[in-house]
Amino acid sequence: MIGRLRGVLAEKLPGEVLLDVGGVGYQALISLQTFYALPPQGERVDLFIVTNLRENALELFAFSGREEKAAFNLLRSVTGIGPRLALALLSGIAPAELAKAVAVSDIARLVAIPGVGRKTAERLVMELRGKLGSDSEEAALPGEHGMEEDAVSALLGLGYKRGEAEKALRSVRGAEDATLESLIRRALLAMASPSASVRS
Repeated sequence: MIGRLRGVLAEKLPGEVLLDVGGVGYQALISLQTFYALPPQGERVDLFIVTNLRENALELFAFSGREEKAAFNLLRSVTGIGPRLALALLSGIAPAELAKAVAVSDIARLVAIPGVGRKTAERLVMELRGKLGSDSEEAALPGEHGMEEDAVSALLGLGYKRGEAEKALRSVRGAEDATLESLIRRALLAMASPSASVRS
């Protein structure tokens, strides 16, 4: 899974970018927040990536910072919110403002985001409360454990729920020689184990 790309910004549009990495062009979808944070076309850029696997396609979502990437993954964990709606949400509200709106149940602010109805806003508040606040151990939006967050992104792309992915990763945490690939592989083995309860 691709978790990060560094290269030349070949093209940029409000909804997508084309990144030239060693002569290979990677097209990725972006939010308006990331678009405004990008350098001029032709300059080098470093983007955090979430890979989403679909039945007949592989999509890349790019972010200028870990905070937005972490918020994107949390939004995807909400019932009824797919990656494209999560990206649209982040085009309409910054991660810090999202955390505040959820914390105070500001439904009106959430409904003001294009594409978000009242029921979706209520689900956001209900399912994200306690995950975005500073007093939640696992919710600090800036990703303190970058490789682990990339592994969560990969498992989400494979169809697992965020809760079960994080539980599996916690069970295999601590290996000194861990790479992103080995971390994902160990988490998958943990979830496939007959004794594992992460998928129950």
